[in-house]
Amino acid sequence: MSKESHLSAQKIRARLKHPVIDADGHWIEFGPYVREEMRRIGGDRAVAGFTFFSGLSEKNLAMTPAERLQKRVTQGPWYTQPARNTRDRATAMLPKLMYERMDELGFDFSVLYPSSGMATVRIPDDSLRAHTCRAFNTFCAENFAPYADRMTPTAVVPMNTPEEAIAELEYAVKQLGLKVVCMGSVIPRRVGSAGPNPSHPDLRDSSAGGVWYDMLGIDSAYNYDPVWEKCVELGVSPTFHSGSRGIGTRSSPTNFVYNHIGHFAAACEAVCKAIYIGGVTRRFPSLKFGFLEGGVGYACQLLADMNGHWEKRNAKALAENNPRNVKVKELIRLARQYGDPRIAKALAEPEGVYDTVTTIKGAFLTSGNESLDDFAACKIKKSEDVNALFVDNFYFGCEADDPLNAWAFSARHNAGGARIRALFGSDVGHFDVQEMAGVLPEAYEMVEHKLITDADFKDFMFTNPVQFYGEANPDFFKGTKVEREAAALLKTLKAKKAASKARKTAARRGA
Repeated sequence: MSKESHLSAQKIRARLKHPVIDADGHWIEFGPYVREEMRRIGGDRAVAGFTFFSGLSEKNLAMTPAERLQKRVTQGPWYTQPARNTRDRATAMLPKLMYERMDELGFDFSVLYPSSGMATVRIPDDSLRAHTCRAFNTFCAENFAPYADRMTPTAVVPMNTPEEAIAELEYAVKQLGLKVVCMGSVIPRRVGSAGPNPSHPDLRDSSAGGVWYDMLGIDSAYNYDPVWEKCVELGVSPTFHSGSRGIGTRSSPTNFVYNHIGHFAAACEAVCKAIYIGGVTRRFPSLKFGFLEGGVGYACQLLADMNGHWEKRNAKALAENNPRNVKVKELIRLARQYGDPRIAKALAEPEGVYDTVTTIKGAFLTSGNESLDDFAACKIKKSEDVNALFVDNFYFGCEADDPLNAWAFSARHNAGGARIRALFGSDVGHFDVQEMAGVLPEAYEMVEHKLITDADFKDFMFTNPVQFYGEANPDFFKGTKVEREAAALLKTLKAKKAASKARKTAARRGA
């Protein structure tokens, strides 16, 4: 959407009857300062880890288009930070200035993700990755500590193994007091090994084979249930901010925009789908997952596809496609009446019918699967379960300028009348936000254009983020500017859930 709102961020915030929570803002790491702090905290090894990917990026940008084409190296980004708006550039670099400008931006509270720091979870070397993430999280906790009533930083959690994830979760939450975690995902591994692929997905030769990507929910190299158990224990809601530039079709050696469009959505969709199909939300019904910066359009489509596929591919429905259910005599009769005589003759042979319907020498092709139900881990008993395992557990980060945000709130257009849990993410600090003070007005255009209601906007800006963070950790907003409003909302939501549970119990007893 274009910046058409006639109201400033401050005027919009003044007319709202609820706080505004930015669930995905960004801060920019100023290299010389962060390197010095990383050295203070973790020594030269931490600096080496923190600068690992920036060095690869510099090599990428130093190559000519012809060189990248020859080697099929994915084009990386340039001009990625605010420039002409110098005050915004400084705001993204300096937490104190961002804190001072919060009211100007119309934000009451912000969850701030790093920029280059998120890549630390993808460092190939196991020891260096763990050491660098630990040092970076320590720096983040110290850097933002004075501003805890208006903003909170994000801990980065490597996920190459459950053990390293649990170790960093314990340290970041218990020792550092960090409340938000950003986990690695779309983890590259070598075929035939659980270990990581030593090259960076954004820069690797796209023609190289032998690499697969771990989506954590199904077909993983490890059982990640202990990680999800630890998240529940610690009261944190996992978030994912991985992209897919450099993977598959997003590997142009010459055009960054081609690689960038849709890459967050593709990565988020893959992980979300894996967690769902893998039955994680069935086993951990209270755990909420956040998928950031990909918008909500793919989420609405994914939910529709889950419903459609379950309807046609659940264990009972698959009987419609079981070759044993073919009425052999009727098929032969129809072939004789309408087909070439050779077809009827072949069908009349022993196993002739089954040889035409996915069999080899009489063995039905089911790939050796013990269970033919791809939804077995979800334990879905009725159609309503499809939405129940999705809607309350998955939250989707949406930027202000995405016109598809309104889709999340359209029960009329979503499968089963669902309202998808959309989280407002400002993305301040990055190239696509050319004016920080214009983000809230841009988001508010959905109300002005009557695409969503005021109540929908409240869910987008306040209710959904409070549910996402506060139901996992009731103390999440304690000591913040929004403490009173968040506590009141959580109390109301808890009462509604209790009433709903009581009604369902009464209905079961009545039945």
